[in-house]
Amino acid sequence: MAGTTVADKGDVVAAFKNSFVKNGIEVNAADLQTVRGLKKTSAIKIILEKLGVDAIDSLIEKIHEDFISSITGYYRTSPDVAAAPVAEEVFIWLKKKEIRVALNTGFSKEVADAIVNRFQWTQRGLIDEYISSDEVREGRPHPFMIQQLMKNADIKNTNEVAKIGDTVVDIEEGRNAGCGIVIGITTGASLRKQLELSHPDYIIDRISELKTLIH
Repeated sequence: MAGTTVADKGDVVAAFKNSFVKNGIEVNAADLQTVRGLKKTSAIKIILEKLGVDAIDSLIEKIHEDFISSITGYYRTSPDVAAAPVAEEVFIWLKKKEIRVALNTGFSKEVADAIVNRFQWTQRGLIDEYISSDEVREGRPHPFMIQQLMKNADIKNTNEVAKIGDTVVDIEEGRNAGCGIVIGITTGASLRKQLELSHPDYIIDRISELKTLIH
């Protein structure tokens, strides 16, 4: 969601960094960028291990709770929260073409709910469904979120699925799920050269370019 369909001005990384600092752990924002898109508890464990900090479950959970509290409050109340430019226009275009729109995220369900409810995307009929990483066995790069969304929609052919995301693990998730088209986008966590490492089918610089790829 953040960086692809939700405008991201660095607020996610800032909130994530503050959740570590609040627990007495200094962390580099650049290191946090490397785990964007992952299930947040998995990302926390990776960062702690990289810093040489004992990644005990209680510490992971405390950092995660602090992050959820901060970022959920931000998405619910901040006047700076906005949909990515023309994202809603693209949702409408897809729906008119009778293409199902589903979102997935490395955030927890509480955070995902805050985002979708803030924009009223389901109430307004702009998206069909969304899923968070804590609703499946494992988050990205595993394919389980996409597979669950396919199951819910009774879609059996992975060639009928297009995956778009702003992180390397988004691309890997799409590949692991066998999606027919896998698209990287440069509006969020990753630069074009970073996305190229995962060999997506296409890389776009704005979500409106999706219209040129799906017919």
